Amino acid sequence: MDLILWRHADAEDAVPSTDPLEAQRRDLARSLTGRGQKHAARMANWLDHQLIESAKVFVSPALRCEQTALNLGRRFKLCEQLAPERTADDLLALVQWPESRVPVLVVGHQPTLGQVAARLLGLPQTELSVRKCAVWWLRSRERDGQRQTVLLAVQSPDLL
Repeated sequence: MDLILWRHADAEDAVPSTDPLEAQRRDLARSLTGRGQKHAARMANWLDHQLIESAKVFVSPALRCEQTALNLGRRFKLCEQLAPERTADDLLALVQWPESRVPVLVVGHQPTLGQVAARLLGLPQTELSVRKCAVWWLRSRERDGQRQTVLLAVQSPDLL
């Protein structure tokens, strides 16, 4: 299975609120900045050339993630399991790691993406830093009867 983790591009700053529900609503409504839109378009172009047509695309319900994914020009599904407050376990259950037969692209948030990458790579730290709009491409494979995770690529929009 290929799991591609794509962090949303640069978004507007959060507007503070003393009401937790209002703060959450405002966070989900944050839009991409001009720079974020450019980076998302650049990364989407690269991804489109790498992904097979049958790849599934799952996206956090946050506006900034949806706007990032729209640049790819493919159908996607908004998933509550990828919302900012959700966990690495939620993400891995959604994508059916490592059993899925098709590649899965996830557009989501830190720290969850970094937690997933650290766990799958078997690192001692619990979280890696995933830069805004960066892609981490992981593959599950079996070798000598053992399941392994291979890091195929880490790509940043700054290098495209």
